[in-house]
Amino acid sequence: MSEVETILPEGGPEAGGLDAGPGGRAPERTCIVTRVAQAPDAMIRFVRGPDGHVVPDLRARLPGRGAWVSARRDAVATAVRKNLFSRAFKGPAPADPDLPDRIAAGLRADLRQAIALANKAGCIVAGFSKVEAAIGGQPGAVAVIHAAEGSADGRRKIASALYRRHGEAMSRIPIIDDLSEDELDMALGRDHVIHAALVAGAGAAGCLSRWRRLRSFEGAAAATGEPDPARIGGVDEASR
Repeated sequence: MSEVETILPEGGPEAGGLDAGPGGRAPERTCIVTRVAQAPDAMIRFVRGPDGHVVPDLRARLPGRGAWVSARRDAVATAVRKNLFSRAFKGPAPADPDLPDRIAAGLRADLRQAIALANKAGCIVAGFSKVEAAIGGQPGAVAVIHAAEGSADGRRKIASALYRRHGEAMSRIPIIDDLSEDELDMALGRDHVIHAALVAGAGAAGCLSRWRRLRSFEGAAAATGEPDPARIGGVDEASR
């Protein structure tokens, strides 16, 4: 028996946010917290491990019956606090208090992997001057990546480049600043990555999808390049 394998009960899918595992045909799943049916992409699947403990299944591929929760930190925390996994699985299903943190860490790892894959596909440029060139070139950057500890000055200068290229429409360009410099170094296989850009190509859409999933889980709106003076410090003046 593998680490996440469980014994499937007889019969079809049960109510209460359970499904028949990978390969199921149901287009929607019901959140065990909100009782709202949603597309699986907007949720997180959980299974029981061999010891009965709840295991997050971020890719929705693990064997066994699954319980689904809306992909938000507060929803997972509520499921843990109210012992809703045991109710959904109709049996003991202890969930550790740090389950939301473990999911967040897994989603960050997914984002790092997506950035690494996009980099291998030639869809990432790193370094301040290369980012500026990508923004001003063709087809242009589809997202900007900053290390979380990146300086405000560097962000302002890149925001200015976005404004010169897109004007007010720069608000459509995502700003990915959820990862640390160390995490970006790990993803890109190089040292001291502070600024990078995602350009169109294979892997770009998957990268943005995983980023939005992380942001949604943490209850944060997807950051964009909107020229907000409180965020980027006077783009209009810097771009003149």
